[in-house]
Amino acid sequence: MRPWALPLLLGALRLGAAPARNALLLLADDGGFESGAYNNSAIRTPALDALARRSLLFQNAFTAVSSCSPSRASILTGLPQVGAPQPPPHTPLPLPRTRSPHRSHGPGTAGCSGAGIAQPCGLPPRLQHQNGMYGLHQDVHHFNSFDGVRSLPQLLSQANIRTGIIGKKHVGPGAVYPFDFAYTEENSSVLQVGRNITRIKQLVQRFLQSQDTRPFFLYVAFHDPHRCGHSQPQYGAFCEKFGNGESGMGRIPDWKPQLYRPEEVQVPPFVPDTPAARADLAAQYTTIGRMDQGIGLVLEELRRAGFLNSTLVIYTSDNGIPFPSGRTNLYRSGTAEPLLLSSPEHIGRWGQVSSAFASLLDVTPTILDWFSIPYPSYSIFGSKRVQLTGKSLLPALEKEQPWATTFSSQSHHEVTMYYPMRAIQHHQFRLIHNLNYKMPFPIDQDFYVSPTFQDLLSRTRAGQPTHWNKMLHQYYYRDRWELFDHSQDPTESHNLAPDPRYAAVFQMLRTQLLKWQWDTGDPWVCAPDAVLEEKLSPQCQPLHNEL
Repeated sequence: MRPWALPLLLGALRLGAAPARNALLLLADDGGFESGAYNNSAIRTPALDALARRSLLFQNAFTAVSSCSPSRASILTGLPQVGAPQPPPHTPLPLPRTRSPHRSHGPGTAGCSGAGIAQPCGLPPRLQHQNGMYGLHQDVHHFNSFDGVRSLPQLLSQANIRTGIIGKKHVGPGAVYPFDFAYTEENSSVLQVGRNITRIKQLVQRFLQSQDTRPFFLYVAFHDPHRCGHSQPQYGAFCEKFGNGESGMGRIPDWKPQLYRPEEVQVPPFVPDTPAARADLAAQYTTIGRMDQGIGLVLEELRRAGFLNSTLVIYTSDNGIPFPSGRTNLYRSGTAEPLLLSSPEHIGRWGQVSSAFASLLDVTPTILDWFSIPYPSYSIFGSKRVQLTGKSLLPALEKEQPWATTFSSQSHHEVTMYYPMRAIQHHQFRLIHNLNYKMPFPIDQDFYVSPTFQDLLSRTRAGQPTHWNKMLHQYYYRDRWELFDHSQDPTESHNLAPDPRYAAVFQMLRTQLLKWQWDTGDPWVCAPDAVLEEKLSPQCQPLHNEL
């Protein structure tokens, strides 16, 4: 066969057969709902808005953990840092009633009890092994997933799917997260592969123009709109000056910077409405605009290469925005995420909005389902089999789903930020268990130097109005249990846990949260009142620590 004949033959075969399915995952870094698609009229995001018109838009999507590396590990494995399954569809949790007679806040499930914790009698918990990424991966933090975890890129590669990553990886070890095509902070400047949208476009071109004809999964992980005041302050609080053409800033050829005045931005209800916070948000908007233009470039390359009508496109973010009550918090403001799911095979759902609850743990099951790849049977420790804790979202592309519950967990962010929390969101109610509630809530480094937080500190020290929905002392020192009704209290400012009118709601959610911890083998299931001793009965042995 002559050298030029093979490409022609492959092209002919492609024309005669149904196009192979492909998948594209677009991830924002600390992104939120700052887009026209999510009804923010102050910002211009034409690419995201156009993608939303080709997508099913989720109103109730949540991360499993509000921290970068743990969230990315959960996205790429379908396994949370400590386990977070969805309740089975055939046994939904009941919608809470708020006017029930007052009852005790103690657990009401059957079984042995120790230290006031419902637990099984003498039986080991049914472990659904987690990914092990409890905090940030880079530098001194050095958290990693367990060596035996089988990640999405591993499973796809074994199924003869070509894999690629461009941008911020932020997970490890490398053997657990291998990609065939990789341009990340591990071999490039994260500014270049995560914020330079011209470089990103070129790398996408290279990936799509490969002579490899296998179906593909491409993961484009933008570094925008993450803060950079801690690491590269010369580029501004959000690296909004990087590549803008000014002296010393370099120039990104495909980027047309969009500048915003502080008075133009929409201040989220959980952020202080101050000049400093507004200026901070304006800088964030500029970097969101850069990412939006980058998304437009990526999708245009997909169209030019002829893959747009055979590719499942998912857009979301890893965690909440880096503002008070956002990232590292398990409040709705720290866990709610944008989620667009665009399928070329389900155009009937384009432009529609779903109120079904989704988790970022659903990304891996969704992509495996798209490629018709079963999840393997394997174990990490001992003989207990690993089980995915997420679900495929593809049924939501057929019709609206009744999903109404998600779970989330938090252990670390930076290595010094030990503040374990567990949470359940069911319909409008969110219950948070702050295990380390006797200690102040920790603040991460890049948020600490942010204009918003520095202004908040200054106003607090001076006794000036903070224009915030809570006081700094309240933010630091939290109740052990926090219960919120988002339908009546969208800023989650009023803790209903002590309110006897919500005792039945509290009891039901606490019971389900504890059941989830036992079902998933959460090592923190007995904390903070007791220590877990699996060979004893009861397994939660009381500490008598006066909590």
